[in-house]
Amino acid sequence: MPKRRLTINPPPDGGAPQAAERLRLALHGFLRELVHLEGRSRETARAYEHDLRTLLRFLGERLGRAPHLGDIDPAHLRLWIAAQQAAGSRPRSIVRRRSALRRFTRFLLREGLLAADPASRLPAPRIGRPLPRALGEARLAARLDGAWGKEWSDWRDRAICELLYGAGLRVSELAALDLDDLDLAGRWVRVKGKGARERTVCFGEEARHSLAAYLHVRSQAPRSRRGAAGRAVFLNARGGRLSVRSVQRLVAARLSDPLLGHVHPHALRHSFATHMLDRGADLRAIQALLGHRSLDTTQVYTHVSTAKLRETFDRTHPRARGQRGEAASPAGARGDASVTGRAQRSQ
Repeated sequence: MPKRRLTINPPPDGGAPQAAERLRLALHGFLRELVHLEGRSRETARAYEHDLRTLLRFLGERLGRAPHLGDIDPAHLRLWIAAQQAAGSRPRSIVRRRSALRRFTRFLLREGLLAADPASRLPAPRIGRPLPRALGEARLAARLDGAWGKEWSDWRDRAICELLYGAGLRVSELAALDLDDLDLAGRWVRVKGKGARERTVCFGEEARHSLAAYLHVRSQAPRSRRGAAGRAVFLNARGGRLSVRSVQRLVAARLSDPLLGHVHPHALRHSFATHMLDRGADLRAIQALLGHRSLDTTQVYTHVSTAKLRETFDRTHPRARGQRGEAASPAGARGDASVTGRAQRSQ
């Protein structure tokens, strides 16, 4: 079915206030399209809105008035990029804001609100692709197996950490889980990922035990806001759905230590993929579990240490360990073959 457009009808031309209102309505329509037509999460839409309002504030300060659609031109956009670089913004942040702008200007062009795309040739800083940080397997296991407490929230926190690591979920995917998304008996969880793409992910026995223990005491959570969030798997101290920010805070509080450093939920996702790959998992299987659209995204996890490569080589190559033994070589010839060969050639 073709995508329906959210057409914005511009108000009659009536001066600067109406021109500024057209830009405000255009931004509102763009954000609505992200959520309702493209299936993007509200968190994604808020991130786009924040980045685009950074541009609008810059234009307003430079022009001394509320910006219009006509103010979004190549010259102003290049100045905006330069101002961010001069202010010391990280290259990755600038690239993210530029990406939000490119999507917005394409929307404006499609809706007939701009005659040309002013961001089509906008330069962006070059950034390297950072390697994901995987947590140490033994230390992470020790933290997960440690003491957690006996309150209902302690069981919740342990289940969250076990599921993030045991299924490789994004923090937004975990926070959005409802009770009917879980199949404890089969150890499956249904997840709605980026772009509203749904996938089913398996999880391990440790995560199943932790989830079962939490669900057994979940009824002890406060009930003041259960009506709106009664289906949510993970509840907060007021009985509502636990937010993404709250999950980030509790994971850091529960798992961070001098050896692991500051632990973000995404580090558990990175560790899920890296530890599985280290143990011989197929890259395509990891791609499916993580919900990556492209295998290129998953291949960043193929970074492994030299020691791990040596261990894998020694374990798997048929001639890595010299299986024929020393009896297959003449006495005294070990390590001297190249020297003997040179001596024979010189005679």
